[in-house]
Amino acid sequence: MNRLAGVTSPYLLQHADNPVDWWPWEPEAFEEARRRNVPVLLSVGYSACHWCHVMAHESFEDEPTAAYMNEHFVNIKVDREERPDVDAVYMEAVQAATGQGGWPMTVFLTTDAEPFYFGTYFPPEPRHGMPSFMQVLEGVRAAWVGRPEEVAEVAQKIVRDLAGRQLDYGKAGTPGAEELAQALLGLTREYDAVRGGFGGAPKFPPSMVLEFLLRHHARTGSEGALQMAADTCEAMARGGIYDQLGGGFARYSVDRDWVVPHFEKMLYDNALLCRVYAHLWRATGSELARRVALETADFMVRELRTAQGGFASALDADSEDPLTGEHVEGAYYAWTPARLREVLGEDDGALAAGYFGVTEEGTFEHGTSVLQLPQDGPAVDAERIAGIRARLLAARAERPAPGRDDKVVAAWNGLAIAALAECGAYFERPDLVERATEAADLLVRVHFDAAAGRAPRLSRTSKDGHVGANAGVLEDYGDVAEGFLALAAVTGEGVWLEFAGFLLDLVLDRFTAEDGSLYDTAHDAEKLIRRPQDPTDTAAPSGWTAAAGALLSYAAHTGSQAHRTAAEQALGVVQALGPRVPRFIGHGLSVAEALLDGPREVAVVGHPEDPARAALHRAALLGTAPGAVVAVGLPQPAEGGEGEFPLLAERTLVRDLPAAYVCRHFVCARPTTDPVELAEQLGAVRP
Repeated sequence: MNRLAGVTSPYLLQHADNPVDWWPWEPEAFEEARRRNVPVLLSVGYSACHWCHVMAHESFEDEPTAAYMNEHFVNIKVDREERPDVDAVYMEAVQAATGQGGWPMTVFLTTDAEPFYFGTYFPPEPRHGMPSFMQVLEGVRAAWVGRPEEVAEVAQKIVRDLAGRQLDYGKAGTPGAEELAQALLGLTREYDAVRGGFGGAPKFPPSMVLEFLLRHHARTGSEGALQMAADTCEAMARGGIYDQLGGGFARYSVDRDWVVPHFEKMLYDNALLCRVYAHLWRATGSELARRVALETADFMVRELRTAQGGFASALDADSEDPLTGEHVEGAYYAWTPARLREVLGEDDGALAAGYFGVTEEGTFEHGTSVLQLPQDGPAVDAERIAGIRARLLAARAERPAPGRDDKVVAAWNGLAIAALAECGAYFERPDLVERATEAADLLVRVHFDAAAGRAPRLSRTSKDGHVGANAGVLEDYGDVAEGFLALAAVTGEGVWLEFAGFLLDLVLDRFTAEDGSLYDTAHDAEKLIRRPQDPTDTAAPSGWTAAAGALLSYAAHTGSQAHRTAAEQALGVVQALGPRVPRFIGHGLSVAEALLDGPREVAVVGHPEDPARAALHRAALLGTAPGAVVAVGLPQPAEGGEGEFPLLAERTLVRDLPAAYVCRHFVCARPTTDPVELAEQLGAVRP
């Protein structure tokens, strides 16, 4: 056992039995490097990362390699999901130096944590123009011992260059209709009209961009925006990137056609896509969108929910092949025609092969195929296919399952809370709302620390109900606040609005610069070589724009000018980047759509047991106005004061009937008791 034995990260625990003398990221590791006068080898990855596992098996489990690492380096292992700040700082250096990045990330540091040599995966022998890992180790050691001045100069130059990349978007104005139209035009140029999605292989689900397209359509009526969103969603849902048996999406497709996925399933992808498909159904009534939203929600509850009520981070890509006994990528999900016949018999096996695109040649590796729904598949009755699906799913459950990373990440659980709450409301599934509420309860009980004598904070992770040591970053505060606001809208429980406000006050106090830009870490966080500050989306919304969205919604709920101003200042980055790189700031564009639309404020009042109030509440939640906020509760006469939801103040019944009030830009429409009229008030506002 090395120094990772006592940590909570499942990824670090995977390396606890390595012969490498790993350290976690802590000051003592750098003190040890200074004492021994050796460089630091920083290895960053995550538990569902296929090539992280490969490099671990090839190099970190190899006794001679480990012995060399232990003799000449202090070796630090970091879970990027627990320490996104450490990952971001050094990934920026890797990308700046090499033009690319990824995991595993391998960085060599001075004893002051300054990087001087970088890479990602290194093979055990020279391959495809890459040096072997041992060659890299020997080369770094030779430079450290023989050319220390050169190493120090390179490291200092890199740190200076990183400091010079500091963003300065605080003076930019808020984005307007022109910038959003330019962003749409830019997306149109990069759109794959044949296959859906954007760019080439590998192809990632463009979750945040899809949300922007749906909101842009809702605000402007742009049929082109809606078509890009709908066609991309259908292509992904029919492809191998979507689990045709169990629901849920893989991380990305290795090809342009969405056929072969990189098989790990991440909570953030599935939470974001669950919400996108629910919003697509809300906009179009698409039965496919409804099915995929619900299947993805059920996947998250069935396979990622923890015993404590939160949601685990990921399922691995790799598992044991039941035929060969080898631990390989995709073994749990791949099929051959013969395996289909074994489970289903000749007739249903042949039908399933045609329906799901399973061929003798295979679409994946070694003659296996990933299940799809080809456009030209045979027409069959739904009941028979449902039975085939159920039998295949039961047979698949007998295979060795992929490993699960059980750590609960605050930000990603915030995304899941929003998705499940809305799906539960849209599709009349109260069980999904209950699961969202239980996850929110866990975050409040376990992740939120307001102990006396120190500043309150949100912790990033927990496992088995025990909180981790790492402080939350901006995306945690923004995404959890967003989840709480969605839950408040669905349940009518004002406590979630209150908790969201508490988190957002901390954003204003601890993450905001004087010019209104936002940092990824708090003012009192651990000091790294650079304070990370990235407004662009990765696989999930950037903390910067996630916080902006939650600030805007909270301001609409409460009338707080401080939160509104903070949101508008933060969105200056969207004015600067939206027209130039719209694919990488999709969430910011979505928030900007809400800003342009108001966002609209909806108050629904009536008695809880009155079905007329429920009908108005449902109509409010199903309104497509971008970013509209919804409050529901008892009527509050003028003398009643302010209750849990400020929007409900002085909102009364109309002719003794439940009523809805819609306001936008300080102007309120006539209160209505008719769900149809309310839906019309929450439709698009054309320019």
